[in-house]
Amino acid sequence: MTTASLTTIGAPSPEEYSTYFGRYVTRLPAGVDILDFLARQREELLARFRTVPETRGAYRYEPGKWSVRQVVLHLSDTERILAYRALRFARGDATPLPGFDEEAYAPASGADAVPLGELVAELADVRVATLDLFRHLPAEAWTRRGTASDAPFSVRALAWVIAGHQIHHLAVLSERYGV
Repeated sequence: MTTASLTTIGAPSPEEYSTYFGRYVTRLPAGVDILDFLARQREELLARFRTVPETRGAYRYEPGKWSVRQVVLHLSDTERILAYRALRFARGDATPLPGFDEEAYAPASGADAVPLGELVAELADVRVATLDLFRHLPAEAWTRRGTASDAPFSVRALAWVIAGHQIHHLAVLSERYGV
């Protein structure tokens, strides 16, 4: 039994995250078990990409947009950063954390030189690490707060943002990339 399973982790309230990140938090269904949801997302991601050909990895729906590979690596980068923030806040570290420029990360990532299947496997591995972090948090850690990108966040809000961010980008991959 994990520490987190000993208690119900309720959804964050709007004061636990910035308005900008509300677009991710609100993508999750009401009453969701966040740990189960994150685990299911991993399996759905692997199933979804199982049939995507490697050649699709370089696709961009218009010039100047990220490739499919860059979107997948962006998901890994963002989840790592958000989980790091959650770790810091969960441990009571109140040091304000800086933001990051996703538009600068994508071209510097080298994603287009990595096979799509490897990037998807990496994202799945990142999710395992995120789940391990969240599953072993003591109950009181979920409501601890900190500041990142000049905005307040609770640990639980970061878990919801991670899940909602993936929902958002998988929808974009479906609607604009045909993936």
